[in-house]
Amino acid sequence: MKLECSRSILATAFGAVGAVIPTRTPKPILQNVKLQVAGGKVTLIGTDSEIAIRYDVPEAICQGSGEALLPNRRVSDILRELRDDRVTLHIEADAVRVCGERSEFRLPVSDPAEYPPVAAFDDQDYFTIPGKTLRDMIRRTIFATDPESSRYALGGILFEFGADKLSLVATDSRRLALMHAPMAKQGNAVVPSAPPVIPSKTMSLLERTIPDNDDPVHIAIHHPNDVLFKTSNATIFSRLVEGRFPRYQDVIPKSHDVAIELLAGQFHSVVRQAQIVTNEESRGVDFKFSDGVLLLSSQAADIGTSKIEMPISYSGSELLIRFDPRFISDFLKVLPPEMQVSLKLSTEEDPGVLMTDDGYTYVIMPLSRDG
Repeated sequence: MKLECSRSILATAFGAVGAVIPTRTPKPILQNVKLQVAGGKVTLIGTDSEIAIRYDVPEAICQGSGEALLPNRRVSDILRELRDDRVTLHIEADAVRVCGERSEFRLPVSDPAEYPPVAAFDDQDYFTIPGKTLRDMIRRTIFATDPESSRYALGGILFEFGADKLSLVATDSRRLALMHAPMAKQGNAVVPSAPPVIPSKTMSLLERTIPDNDDPVHIAIHHPNDVLFKTSNATIFSRLVEGRFPRYQDVIPKSHDVAIELLAGQFHSVVRQAQIVTNEESRGVDFKFSDGVLLLSSQAADIGTSKIEMPISYSGSELLIRFDPRFISDFLKVLPPEMQVSLKLSTEEDPGVLMTDDGYTYVIMPLSRDG
């Protein structure tokens, strides 16, 4: 069996599949990438038993058909270091030869029959959403997860399906990110009675494999255990996060006293400036809202102080509230600089809410000003 392909395209494919390959495992077979060639199509497969991916390699020229297990780390290193535009893989019974114009590497291979099966997407009933939309939804929520938490199911993103809307929710108990967008059904897709929580690692992998276009992503929920995603070039299988997701609706304030319109890029700039004079012991920045001016001030022992002003369209009673600037920066950096943001506040003890007009809501808990 022989395969010829663009080196950069093959390296990208190995990079995507390699994201799920475990570096340490009691099952060394999982440190390989499975290569499948059938019907003129080349597919790379990887799994760590909890998450799996099938990635179709575009524009590959192949001779013959069959399967082989390739050592992921060695092949990835070769593809990264070679400078040739194209590479050729010769698959033999006990080895693979990776050849460039002036280079040749011969690596031993394992028996593909020993590799665990990885599901393909053959569902007839599923949900669809434009790929670019889903990619933006993941980017705007994944940073608010807490993969280290043993409390609730904070290590993933909640997928809440409505009749024609999908909402993604993530929280680490200090902030909450929510975004919703239109969604469609195919076949007899049934809205899950219990919204699934999908691991942040799976979401990161999915975001990487969604092309920069509006090709739809297919979503099939297999309750209570797993989910399948299909993009234009990949299928991703994942176990669901166990545990209960908190009632996020209770966290979002139902009303507010003040609403201030801000430009994302300008606001992000002053937040980053205020963040310079903070440290692990003194992370808080005071946000003081008064007529026409937002004043950000911070101080930290052995570092110094800062005061940054920004003109705002606000007139009303003075309001002083302390936030962790990192959390506000996380929200702003996933937005276009020209996007309008609405900041809604009540008192220094109530959560602040940042919203955009495209279905994105972000709730951030204030820090105590005592001491």
